[in-house]
Amino acid sequence: MDTPTISVLSGLVGSLIGGSATVATAWVTQRTVNRRELVRIEIGKRETLYGEFISECSRLLVDALTHTLENAEILLPSYALLNRIRLSASHPVLSEAERLLKRITDQYFSKNLSLEYVRQMVASDDADPLHGFGEACRAELRAMRARL
Repeated sequence: MDTPTISVLSGLVGSLIGGSATVATAWVTQRTVNRRELVRIEIGKRETLYGEFISECSRLLVDALTHTLENAEILLPSYALLNRIRLSASHPVLSEAERLLKRITDQYFSKNLSLEYVRQMVASDDADPLHGFGEACRAELRAMRARL
């Protein structure tokens, strides 16, 4: 081959390699950005779901302390949320959610508590029945953020 042909072929091969590297870099970057965005969306969905569950369980906990269960339908929203949690949550979060609903149900079938007993309970170390669930959620969300 003559020198001009070698120069032209070298230029073409160099352009192809450079272009391929650019395309590959763009593809990897876009894939990483897409994955991060999906994780961010999932974190937002879980934060909303866990917040709804905490709100519902808080309401039921207070009600269960001073009332017996007269209508089982009052538990329906919390069990619906539990099953939504079951679809995507980690095992520790699900276990804590199930434990919390069991505690609420047990309290509904226990005797009603006096306001004085409720005051003493709030002052105790075991005052927050939602603590375990909240901690499990926080650990799960922290692990998801670490993947970002």
